Amino acid sequence: MIQITPHMRILVAVEPIDFRSGIDGLAGACRKRLEADPFSGCLFVFGNRARTAIKILVYDGQGFWMVSVLPWHLDAGRRL
Repeated sequence: MIQITPHMRILVAVEPIDFRSGIDGLAGACRKRLEADPFSGCLFVFGNRARTAIKILVYDGQGFWMVSVLPWHLDAGRRL
């Protein structure tokens, strides 16, 4: 389970990401686009081009967690 604490930083990418990217691709995007260390414990949020889905990447000290929130997981009629 990912715990979000009050002191945790949340970084959101403004540019869309290719949703075929896995953990390695998202970690590279953290370095290149957000200029942040993916091992820092920050929570990184990426959106797709249509802005209908997001991917979240976080490192917990033992490994990466990647969460995909896809359109069918959201309530009908709501956009990100």
